[in-house]
Amino acid sequence: MPDRASVIAALDAVLDPKSGKGLVAAGLAQGLTVAADRAGFVMEVPATETALYAPVRDAAEAALKALPGMERVSVVLTAEAVQHAPARRTASLSPQAVDQTRPKAPVPTDRPAHVRRVLAVASGKGGVGKSTVAVNLAAALAARGLSVGVLDADVYGPSLPTMLGISGKPDYRDGMIEPHVAHGLKAMSVGLLTQADDAMIWRGPMASQAITQMLTQTRWGTEEAPLDVLVVDLPPGTGDVQLTLIQKTPLDGAVIVSTPQEVALADARRAHVLFQKVKVPTLGLIENMSGPIFGKGGAEAEAKRLDVPYLGDLPLEAAVREAGDAGRPVVLTDPDGEVAARFAAIAERVVEALRL
Repeated sequence: MPDRASVIAALDAVLDPKSGKGLVAAGLAQGLTVAADRAGFVMEVPATETALYAPVRDAAEAALKALPGMERVSVVLTAEAVQHAPARRTASLSPQAVDQTRPKAPVPTDRPAHVRRVLAVASGKGGVGKSTVAVNLAAALAARGLSVGVLDADVYGPSLPTMLGISGKPDYRDGMIEPHVAHGLKAMSVGLLTQADDAMIWRGPMASQAITQMLTQTRWGTEEAPLDVLVVDLPPGTGDVQLTLIQKTPLDGAVIVSTPQEVALADARRAHVLFQKVKVPTLGLIENMSGPIFGKGGAEAEAKRLDVPYLGDLPLEAAVREAGDAGRPVVLTDPDGEVAARFAAIAERVVEALRL
């Protein structure tokens, strides 16, 4: 199997077009990981030079794949953010400066080009079916005649490729990523840049940079045909990716998904508090997997306690899971069914809240 030394040698045989050095020697192979039959790294370049380095990324992939025993390769090209000159440091820090747990009010950049609304679908806890809700809600919005995109922001557990039945790296054109189109939805996910079973061994800043690239460098819409709404499937929790998204673009609202149990509702409560602190409106709570197994009514009662709208409940049904595994949202596979009707009702409330 390839060892780290052979991987480095292969990458250094690929030259940085600016410095003339090998990729490792030039410092372009960030977060390089080598394990058994796989290797991967992130190549971060200025936003204006993504087109220049796209062939370099392809050459790096080819060099790694040519190594004996190498079966899985992941090379992600990201664009670095513009760095501003740091403020002069002082001898002491205020209590506010050292409070790392309190989110600061965001100073967002412009929303993605030609996108009218950005909607976050969030949960405080994993395993509540947030991604299933995000994909089906997007499909229900599209069924109302809206132009809809879906961004899979869960870089550690991307599920959008499976749920929409898409695969393969997106094309780059004029320095922009061309999203896949599936079932009338424009879609982008880090899962399209890696092998399906690759583990993303990224620190927070690397994950945040990947989100920034997919958010701002994907051609979601055009001047002639703008995107009505971009649905962003957030990872569970209240960490780096959530804060990065809030800081990079104005969010028009967030939908929080929870199951009826208190253990999930407590985390949904935390997600709502995060959005409150950063001035993003919570459009409402959705109760997923509602029924005899997990109970019913917990999210509705929580919505009343938080004084936010209750958008509706979705039953725990095998058809929802089967449709997701097959790569086609249940809203499309059974458009006249009860689950599709509930998603349609939720979509109508979201459209009203977003004023679309």
